[in-house]
Amino acid sequence: MLVLGLSLWLAGCDARSEQKPERHTPAADRALQSVLPHFNQQWGLQKLWEDGLAEVATYEAERTVYQKKRTFELTQITVKEEFNPQFNVKTDDYQREGLFSVMKINQFCNIPTDQYPYHYLTSLFFRLEQPVSLFKTMTSSQEWCGTTFKTIVDDGVNFEQAYNSYWDNQGVGSRSLRRDVLLEDALPYTLRSLWFEQLPTIELVVLDLQQTNKVTPVKYYQARLTTAEARAGDVAESAWRVALLLEAGKENVYWFAKKYPNILLRQTTWDGRSLRLKSARRYAYWPR
Repeated sequence: MLVLGLSLWLAGCDARSEQKPERHTPAADRALQSVLPHFNQQWGLQKLWEDGLAEVATYEAERTVYQKKRTFELTQITVKEEFNPQFNVKTDDYQREGLFSVMKINQFCNIPTDQYPYHYLTSLFFRLEQPVSLFKTMTSSQEWCGTTFKTIVDDGVNFEQAYNSYWDNQGVGSRSLRRDVLLEDALPYTLRSLWFEQLPTIELVVLDLQQTNKVTPVKYYQARLTTAEARAGDVAESAWRVALLLEAGKENVYWFAKKYPNILLRQTTWDGRSLRLKSARRYAYWPR
């Protein structure tokens, strides 16, 4: 009886081991499933991103600070990295198990004002096969009055935001955010993966800009996105024009090159921010 029982137990183990694991749609994808058909999930899997170089795009930029329009340069870096699941950062050891590929987008600018400069750095991370679903982000501001730091990570249920602000009534804290959202900060990357040729019109939820020096009340927009061919004269090359109506009186417009990798050529926003591509190149910006 003991031998028979042991045999049955081993057979049961073998049967279970032969079962293929059930495939699940990633949770972040399920939260955004209504908009995913409008985006090319293979966009980041092209050979271009395997060359070990970064796309470094520099923009002529404008933003209102202290009630005055400031002109400056903004650099956006887009590069593939290998993350390790232990720390969810770029790995130093490529022999680790469980490595996965992400696209990192860094947005940096130094904005001069009459008194002192403002510095912003925003880092966004997306799994390579998920250009819509945010993996994590962090943004920081530094100026003479203080520094503010914000992070958002996907915990599988919500986007969890932690922050540390130098402003009164803000300070240190955390809060849960919706997961069925696109971040306004991420749109210069995410919108590159649109199926532009289909001229999509999409209803979507957009989380307000995080690249600020304050932690303000959470603002979600029930937005409407429309796509069209760019008008002659809007930009210097053949492009798509994507308009995002956040709410009445608040519209952002993005122009993307028709040629892959569909780099952002120009951007205007309802609150006076603007970008216009000055230069773009691929190179290894990190020291060897």
